[in-house]
Amino acid sequence: MSSERKQLISSVFWNMTLLFVGSVIFSIGLNGIIIPRGFITGGISGVCLLIYYVTGILSPGIWYFIINIPLFVIGWVFISRRFFFYSLYGMIVLSFCMDMVSFQINIKDSFLAILAGGTILGVGGGITLHSLGSLGGLDIIGILLNQKFGLRIGTFFFAFNMILFISSFGSLETDLVLYSIALSFVTSQVLDSVLTMFNQRKMILIISKQSEHIAKVITEDLQRGATFLNGMGVYSGEAKKIILTVVHNYQLKRLEEAVLTIDPEAFMITENTFNVLGRGFSKPKIY
Repeated sequence: MSSERKQLISSVFWNMTLLFVGSVIFSIGLNGIIIPRGFITGGISGVCLLIYYVTGILSPGIWYFIINIPLFVIGWVFISRRFFFYSLYGMIVLSFCMDMVSFQINIKDSFLAILAGGTILGVGGGITLHSLGSLGGLDIIGILLNQKFGLRIGTFFFAFNMILFISSFGSLETDLVLYSIALSFVTSQVLDSVLTMFNQRKMILIISKQSEHIAKVITEDLQRGATFLNGMGVYSGEAKKIILTVVHNYQLKRLEEAVLTIDPEAFMITENTFNVLGRGFSKPKIY
């Protein structure tokens, strides 16, 4: 078997595993906490519930299928066919898992139920979105907007759900709507954290008279790249070589110790990065 075929099989297995594990976790949060408490999950399923409440026509499941048809067409045309089939698999697996998960997690306090349920939904949704597919529904639009405009998926979900919940104030109990808004916020925050937790790095700017020595330590000991930026001190007028580097989170303390050992008067600026693409870090995600 060729290496390309082995890599393809490994990739397919990995993506299907992510979709399956994420669906199981998502179903536990949905069936174990959210539905027994009567919360609204938001997204396309929430839209279907509102349409059903207002019109009384068909069932929420049929409405979900009808609305997903144009969304999957959008995924096929504007994202990729591979994304379409992975998402179709994800939607089928989620439907199966929702039928299989029948137990409830007994949480009496509504606020604690929001925290627990939102966290579980966010983790499950985040795991599935690390794959090259989705669970269908609003995920398709969220991924499309993220690919085209860089909009964070969790932020889009929360904004969409806010509009949905505000429009439901007249037909649902006020407390239920407010609980659902809080649930949506927790879910979106956790989902964004899960999506970025494996690609957050630290960007470091180092100003020192020992910049050559420090750069050598970065490249040889930490095995990270570095770039010299030409600068000049405003007060002294002295030319300086400013080091720009990006390191993994666990390497930050080693870098700080190395820099301050070489030059105790060095000036370091540390910034969190949202996403780092390139050699030694992550590759661009192509659906």
